Amino acid sequence: MKPPHAPDWLVYLAVAAGLAVLAVGVPWRQRPAEPSRASSPAGQVLAPASLFDPAIWVSAPPAGPGAGTAFSVADSGVWLTARHVVDGCASTVIVTSPGHGVAAKVRLWPGRETAILYTRGGAPALPIAPAEWLRRGQRAFHHGFPGSRPGEATSELTRRARLVVGGRGLRTEPVLSFVETGRMPAMRGALAGLSGAPVLDASGRVLGVTIAEAPRRRRLYTTTPSSLRAILALASVKPVVGPGEAMTAASYGAVADDLRSRLSVAEVECLGS
Repeated sequence: MKPPHAPDWLVYLAVAAGLAVLAVGVPWRQRPAEPSRASSPAGQVLAPASLFDPAIWVSAPPAGPGAGTAFSVADSGVWLTARHVVDGCASTVIVTSPGHGVAAKVRLWPGRETAILYTRGGAPALPIAPAEWLRRGQRAFHHGFPGSRPGEATSELTRRARLVVGGRGLRTEPVLSFVETGRMPAMRGALAGLSGAPVLDASGRVLGVTIAEAPRRRRLYTTTPSSLRAILALASVKPVVGPGEAMTAASYGAVADDLRSRLSVAEVECLGS
């Protein structure tokens, strides 16, 4: 006599439940800061920007006191940051040490999500990445001042998108979408204050400017290399070329500290509207 066996539907249900457990895995907050899926140089090349790229809708924050990140693109005192960090500010300051800073003149262009800042005297400029193919999964690093404190994040490039900014006039700009894969120190929640931070490749060269975040999806959005070079051309700034400070998932925190110590990456404050 054969032993009784479970109905087919019950077997299928058990298999499906097991697959669901494997799919859920560990909540992302409890994963190691650096996941095992390392970036692959053989990742798929990103296609050029297109009108078919997905649209990311964000609202421009109201003008008023706040802080973000800026970085040097010319030793003479030229900096880049995100437009919304300084748009509408009565006065803008590059912080040089706690309680001290230098006044910055702001220049904006219609339709651009990057702002240029000018100061008397500057800091060592970061090199700009050459025009080359971008690949899915390539590692990137965002150094700045989240929450007005030194901090940084690492990410991997996923796709192109179009950022649509509402609020003080509707604007749209092609962007790169990165998925956050780690941060230092161990911060939770949104990375407010990282706006304007450079996004660097593994050779320490700037790919773009960090301009938006989707905290729940762990996404960071940055301007593109072509947008970066276009804004430098509008400002008549000749890009610094060559390698920067190379970094890995294990060393990017130390590199970030070094860049902040020499003010190549600095905090920028809006002191009123």
